[in-house]
Amino acid sequence: MAQAAEVANPTLRYVKDGAIGWITADNPARMNALTAAMWEAIPGAVAEAIADPDVRVVVLRGAGDKAFSAGADISEFENSRTGDAAKIYDTLNDNAFNALIGCPKPTVAMIHGFCLGGGLGLALCCDMRIADDASQFAIPAAKLGIGYNARWVRPILAAIPAARAKELLFTGRRFRSADAEAMALVSQLVTTAELEATVRALALEIAANAPLSVAAAKQVIDEISRHPENPDMDRLDAAIAACFESEDYAEGRRAFLEKRKPVFKGK
Repeated sequence: MAQAAEVANPTLRYVKDGAIGWITADNPARMNALTAAMWEAIPGAVAEAIADPDVRVVVLRGAGDKAFSAGADISEFENSRTGDAAKIYDTLNDNAFNALIGCPKPTVAMIHGFCLGGGLGLALCCDMRIADDASQFAIPAAKLGIGYNARWVRPILAAIPAARAKELLFTGRRFRSADAEAMALVSQLVTTAELEATVRALALEIAANAPLSVAAAKQVIDEISRHPENPDMDRLDAAIAACFESEDYAEGRRAFLEKRKPVFKGK
């Protein structure tokens, strides 16, 4: 891998590796629990990946071999999630979630081990979630007396039916990998040994395609799913039209006729 780029907090690492931008929650001693500083660093890491034309897919992961992320660092709650401080902390969460939701490039959560609370919230903000068969999932807000922010329910409902979302939040229960796959919390389930190779292969498969086409597809799916009654069709039509006017479309046609793989530049 390439050398880590500078980010706002050393426990949240951003590494560019060819066409993949890796964002890693690095706090393995606490199962990659996310401190306030780590939450604050997420938008900057996403922005760095967006700004780099060479990066075509963003992957979230946890350091070590035990957890994607156990969620927010509960040891900070006494000071950061009471009174007025709770609003500030929620803003950090919102900014992190919205950075991922608004990322124009494809995002993948690579989930191993525990994926709990805010960690699952982050994973649900990604376009796809690939998990290993040792993974476990939960949002235990009800077990802690926390009101789960309405803004954070939207990504849950984008992934699973309302009845399943209620089960997830009402019970705070921990779901094992097979149950998570059955309820569509994860896109694909593989063995632990296969996880990183599977995610890398998926990311590179996406990266080999025309970036404008992929971005347009993401924009269309997100807009129609979020605003089914009144999607902004003018904006979506413009995104599609831009694909047909691009250099990549000309390259795709030439490559097809010449029976070779196209080399797309995102232009």
